[in-house]
Amino acid sequence: MLKKISKLPFSGTPEQEARLQAVIAECSGDKSLLMHVMQQAQGIYGYLPFEVQAIIADGMDIPLEHIYGVSTFYAQFALAPKGKYNVSVCLGTACYVKGAQDVLEKVMDELKIGSGECTSDGLFSIEACRCIGACGLAPVMMINDDVYGNLSPAQIPGILEKYRNN
Repeated sequence: MLKKISKLPFSGTPEQEARLQAVIAECSGDKSLLMHVMQQAQGIYGYLPFEVQAIIADGMDIPLEHIYGVSTFYAQFALAPKGKYNVSVCLGTACYVKGAQDVLEKVMDELKIGSGECTSDGLFSIEACRCIGACGLAPVMMINDDVYGNLSPAQIPGILEKYRNN
């Protein structure tokens, strides 16, 4: 599955860049610390947009293509920001057979974004995942740490409304 690149404009602050530059300065002499620098960068920004990858590439003297390759290879790295409420819809076998794809499509329709994207107000993001570990409740969706099971598409608007009003 290809990772989505953010459609939202990059909005990093000078303070965030200073923090990242400090991490890079500590590690710049050792290219084996690239993963550490990328993890720290994601902690600072919440994701790894192109602009942050370019800062890392310049500071670590590593080709940008390599940084991008690492960020797309490892599932821990995100190329798009996560919303305040991250919606994860399980598409594992048990969920899929019980209609999880319809649930995912309803979530995307309600939020007007695709999987891997974030709403322009930063409130919601959506991701399809392979297993939440609640197969007996299939189909299952999580919003941050809240688990919703035995879902139907008709339940989605009401569930999302709770978070919109929160």
